[in-house]
Amino acid sequence: MTKAELVDKAAQDAGIPKVAAAAALSSFMDSIAKTLKKKDGKVTLVGFGTFTKVRRKARKGRNPQTGAPIKIKACNVVKFRPGKNLKE
Repeated sequence: MTKAELVDKAAQDAGIPKVAAAAALSSFMDSIAKTLKKKDGKVTLVGFGTFTKVRRKARKGRNPQTGAPIKIKACNVVKFRPGKNLKE
């Protein structure tokens, strides 16, 4: 499902214009992104799941084309853990 399809579905289910549904979805996504940028960013949606920010350490990797070893920098990644209702 694309963002446009999600906006269409939300507008239809809520009985609101697509513009309002798009604004609500954009606000929702921006809020999650801002929260995850914080030091201990974590967003929990009961019944749906939890988004958490995790620090991945620097590590060694291998270039798949040449086989040469490379260094991979440390970075932050977002992990999603589904809730009970979503698992079912």
